[in-house]
Amino acid sequence: MTDYDDPTPPELVSRLLELLDVKDHGGDRFEGRRKIGGVGRVFGGQVIGQALASAERTVPDDRPVHSLHAYFLRGGSEDHEIDFKVERDLDGGSFSNRRIVASQLGKPILNMVASFHKREEGRHHADPMPEVPGPEGLQSESELRKIFAAKLPEKQRAQFLQPRPIELRPVEQRHWAGDGPQEPKAHTWFRSVAQLPDDQRTHRAVLAFASDMTLLGTCTLPHDISWTKGNVMAASLDHAIWFHDDFRADEWLLYACDSPWAGRARGFNRGRIYTRDGRLVASVAQEGLIRPLAAKTAG
Repeated sequence: MTDYDDPTPPELVSRLLELLDVKDHGGDRFEGRRKIGGVGRVFGGQVIGQALASAERTVPDDRPVHSLHAYFLRGGSEDHEIDFKVERDLDGGSFSNRRIVASQLGKPILNMVASFHKREEGRHHADPMPEVPGPEGLQSESELRKIFAAKLPEKQRAQFLQPRPIELRPVEQRHWAGDGPQEPKAHTWFRSVAQLPDDQRTHRAVLAFASDMTLLGTCTLPHDISWTKGNVMAASLDHAIWFHDDFRADEWLLYACDSPWAGRARGFNRGRIYTRDGRLVASVAQEGLIRPLAAKTAG
């Protein structure tokens, strides 16, 4: 085993799978592990992925999740495990519904509802995948972060450069590296950095984890604001995912994001997730806090 500061890709993915593999304490109560090396606030995608994993433990295998809707109530802390309580609201002929509350130290940090649907055949249509460059030849975000890190205060660099289990290859310039206002659209190829098990529940949990990456930054693009500039307080408020079809999260997926509205210190973002061969397999929506901060002045 290598040092925690320099894990191999398989080790990063192994830790992600362990993070998403919640402990069953009985009575529809589960526990989400802490992230190895985690500092400060828990990543929202982690809480959603663990909440989904908890709910799926209470639903038959032949009913995959088709949608989830989550509200972030408080910022979670990396200092504590996360407790999940699942309520079985419905087990009908075709659908099951679950309510999940995630808590730390007795206080809820996230409420989520998830719906599960037994597979059926039906009519089909889908928006085509945007025409963008493929992942080959694009720089990975980890490479871009190494270049940009020199512009950050030293105390921010370690977290900014922390290795991730998800490889991102952005098509456009990132919001944190922007030199001015941009159109509120972002396209990013992503996949796990190592192979995943042949289990669709695992792939859905990994997609849920990754769906909170890059999305919120889309609504900041027209306004030239970013946490790296210190001129905005940003946080996810709610998050919804619709799972349309099967996919593999260890093969390239395109995350096509846009933001049709921002105002009143909030920004609304949408995302469509496509397989490399152009199938639309998931849709995402999120509203986030983007509260302007006054520029700091000397003295």
